[in-house]
Amino acid sequence: MKTELDWSAWEGYGQGDAYAAVPRQGGGFGRAAALCIGSRQCQKARGQAGDKGVMCPSFRITGEDRHSTRGRAALLRELLDAPGETVRLDDPALQEAMSLCVACKGCKRECPNGVDMAALRAEVLAQRWRRESPPWRTRLMASVPRWLPWLRWLRPLLAWRNRSAWLARRLERLGGVAAARSLPLPATRSFDRLEPRTTIGLPDDAPALREVVLLVDCFSNHLEPQVAQDALRVLQAAGVRVHRVRAPAGGPALCCGRPAWSAGRIDQARDQARRLLEALAPHLAAGRSVVGLEPSCLTMLRDEFLQMGLPADAVQALSGRALLLEEFLVRVFDGRGAVPPWQPLAATVHVHGHCHQKAFGTLKHMRRLLGQVPQLRVDWIESSCCGMAGGFGYEAEHHAASVAMGELALLPAVRAAPAEDLILASGTSCRHQIADGSGRRSLHLAQLLARALPGAAPDAEPRGGAR
Repeated sequence: MKTELDWSAWEGYGQGDAYAAVPRQGGGFGRAAALCIGSRQCQKARGQAGDKGVMCPSFRITGEDRHSTRGRAALLRELLDAPGETVRLDDPALQEAMSLCVACKGCKRECPNGVDMAALRAEVLAQRWRRESPPWRTRLMASVPRWLPWLRWLRPLLAWRNRSAWLARRLERLGGVAAARSLPLPATRSFDRLEPRTTIGLPDDAPALREVVLLVDCFSNHLEPQVAQDALRVLQAAGVRVHRVRAPAGGPALCCGRPAWSAGRIDQARDQARRLLEALAPHLAAGRSVVGLEPSCLTMLRDEFLQMGLPADAVQALSGRALLLEEFLVRVFDGRGAVPPWQPLAATVHVHGHCHQKAFGTLKHMRRLLGQVPQLRVDWIESSCCGMAGGFGYEAEHHAASVAMGELALLPAVRAAPAEDLILASGTSCRHQIADGSGRRSLHLAQLLARALPGAAPDAEPRGGAR
């Protein structure tokens, strides 16, 4: 079986273990599925004793084994162990089981054996698209970085669609985008246009404690440029000189490849990852860290890049230097004895952690950072996946499941929060789900920290207001 991803890291699993249940075919891919030992840690029900963490969001809403990590792994092993030489991963039962996997990566952290169902799902989808042409909606979702820069020209049409129930239903029938789901409105000017410089120095040419590359993902760039603007202000206040990474003149926009990966378009994701890696090479050679804002995009650089057959030395170097904003700031303030610039912020903030923040253990950095802001009271929402999961929450057939995941804990907690309180969610999709499910506006960490900078102007939008 020829796989689309590099599964060599799993090749040694089960050697000499008669009970490992390694399937007959699939090589490292099959062995990665065989990591599941059936402990059913992924099958915790809401309210069950010890119920903390993410996984498995789909099992929590259906209660069905096939919609858990255990169930999906068992189906994979069965198909890879079937007689004959042809492995049919387009089996309807497997495709149905995978359809509710939101690639949260909760299992990679919370499963006793670290089963990475998100990566297994990507391989299953890639194998399917090898046999059949993906539907246009899948191709559209995979190509987000290509068309997102042009979306601002359709802003009036998108706003009309969000106001018109008739138009939303019509587009649902034509394109499969849930009528009940709002569409994001692009900013009138992207961050690239608002901040065209490639190197942003410090006020009065003050010496920089550190130099970093700010990785402005396509969502922050085109949908919420204020997130990147506030991140830039925070980094400058921390004494950091910021570099931007851009595509060569006339070339397509740079992207981490997350949308294509999630859609199972691995070749497309690999090409985008290779281009980004090449653009970052001079910065890595200069010893700079790469600071990201969107958890799902930043973690691509630390995880999925390792499976795409890219130059190993370059990927390893990038993986060790790719940090979320909170991770980098904690290193600056703790490692160099720098004094945090935060001024008192008399407010209560309710924090929802992105699944990938939880999977990679970065919430402790956010906890430490928020604890440094004087007078800020922090309430941590104990929630699973928000349910939006990128394109998943837009799909008409999955909208109900998406909302059900959000209603497990996150949305009730947000609706119960006093109107004057702040809501914090660092994921673009999480903020969208919160807005649709509660009518509340939520902030990225960079926006919250910018409010605590000296001389920060009061936010023009009321706290807790609608997005």
